[in-house]
Amino acid sequence: MGCCSGRCTLIFLCTFQLIVALERQVFDFLGYQWAPILANFFHILVVILGLFGTIQYRPRYIVVYTVWTALWVAWNVFIICFYLEVGGLSKDSDLLTFNISAHHSWWSEHGPGCVRREIPASGNRSADAQSYISIMGCLLEYQYIEVLHSSFQILISLLGFIYACYVISVITEEEDSFDFIGGFDPFPLYHVNEKPSHLLLKPVHQSS
Repeated sequence: MGCCSGRCTLIFLCTFQLIVALERQVFDFLGYQWAPILANFFHILVVILGLFGTIQYRPRYIVVYTVWTALWVAWNVFIICFYLEVGGLSKDSDLLTFNISAHHSWWSEHGPGCVRREIPASGNRSADAQSYISIMGCLLEYQYIEVLHSSFQILISLLGFIYACYVISVITEEEDSFDFIGGFDPFPLYHVNEKPSHLLLKPVHQSS
């Protein structure tokens, strides 16, 4: 019963993680955040692997999921430090885009309540003139939205890590007990009492 409830909970957590990861991947694509896109891609693959391992009773796959979950928590802690500018990090740097582009989080221009206005550069009226983008009226700054995203990912991952360790231990105990009672014995139910060969070949004495 414990294994069933643990497996069901882990299946639910993996499914929920998959949905949340796909949602995050969409917004990272919209913001051209290449490092998070790559991390999300591997995360989705490993969550699918963990989900398959949980359904099919494959503890090795769940172990891979558990190890990745720890790395995923560390990655999200880094994202939180990046957007809160902890340890010399700057949210305005191009670190998450691999310095390929100057794009920032999609939420920086499309957050709740944000109004995006383009202000043309003064003195330039040509069609090719650059314009400045002004963002006003945001109810919540984009860095805090990213921090909330990462914090939610950490919470789900910690729950998944705990339940994955529990399911691995239960499955391993069941396999050990199955081996102990002869689960892998090629002839577990049949025991033939064979007589020694010299008894089978004993000559029959005929009476005269």
